[in-house]
Amino acid sequence: MQFGIFSVGDVTADPTTGRTPSEHERIKAMVAIALKAEEVGLDVFATGEHHNPPFVPSSPTTMLGYIAARTERLILSTATTLITTNDPVKIAEDYAMLQHLADGRVDLMLGRGNTGPVYPWFGQDIRQGIPLAVENYALLHRLWREDVVDWEGRFRTPLQGFTSTPRPLDGVPPFVWHGSIRSPEIAEQAAYYGDGFFANNIFWPKEHFIRLIGLYRERFAHYGHGTPEQAIVGLGGQVFMRKNSQDAVREFRPYFDNAPVYGHGPSLEEFTEQTPLTVGSPQEVIDRTLTFRESFGHYQRQLFLMDHAGLPLKTVLEQLDILGEEVVPVLRKEFASGRPDTVADAPVHGASAARRADGGPSAP
Repeated sequence: MQFGIFSVGDVTADPTTGRTPSEHERIKAMVAIALKAEEVGLDVFATGEHHNPPFVPSSPTTMLGYIAARTERLILSTATTLITTNDPVKIAEDYAMLQHLADGRVDLMLGRGNTGPVYPWFGQDIRQGIPLAVENYALLHRLWREDVVDWEGRFRTPLQGFTSTPRPLDGVPPFVWHGSIRSPEIAEQAAYYGDGFFANNIFWPKEHFIRLIGLYRERFAHYGHGTPEQAIVGLGGQVFMRKNSQDAVREFRPYFDNAPVYGHGPSLEEFTEQTPLTVGSPQEVIDRTLTFRESFGHYQRQLFLMDHAGLPLKTVLEQLDILGEEVVPVLRKEFASGRPDTVADAPVHGASAARRADGGPSAP
């Protein structure tokens, strides 16, 4: 089981002070947060990919490459790599290069994104979102596994005798998660390839994601990758903690009420009741997170969103201290308790490379 954080990289005014950080400050803050994640014993740091204000992480591999040079253990991932508007050839090259620089501590989460104008900016049509995701990943999958590729499709020029360089480290491609909040076609795609499925269950009721994850598990088994219980699942989450729950609610409320993603909608109390957002004490976060297993089955990766809505860096670092010292150690122990041996381990490069060296399947 892996625990970590993901960032969407928003530049949002702090509603308690009215101050908006500069892009430079926000980028540097994301790096500081990643370094803190390793310091407090988390496993994963993931960054989103956005190409529009008020977001800054337009180049995930640049940021993750810099973080790789300053960390030793942390798995570096994306919270979305846009499979629809990025050229799959460039994705293959960029993430293989990052994989080498980080000595294998790299995976990525593919998604379509949720910003419609991005499609025409990169010469694509949003109405073709699902076909683009399907075709582009089919090509990316081959580029990492075949030394020479001949290919022709609908959305880019053909390839003849093409070799993507560098080749994946140890012959093992970066592990791929397919992220979705609403599309059964993406759950089907993840299952078809035997890849991971990441359900970012932060805005919608759990029943919606129970259906998506259930579909993925069922189809994972249908395609012969193992039992439904052996499918590789990741979940998102949102938390804000203080020693006393009343203090957490009082401190977080102005950020919730003014954040662009959910300000002026349901109340904080309604939102925490209807979605996995947990605002309270460390024990409340532990108790709520442990219920995810009851809803979704045993899973491999839990990421939390903690640095958004204008929260100052100092506060986010305090949150990470609480997460690393008081919450994750308990979650590790509790999630390990009763976990069947048949459940797949969380994906890591070293284990995949070892299986490949022994003549077994390296990874999906």
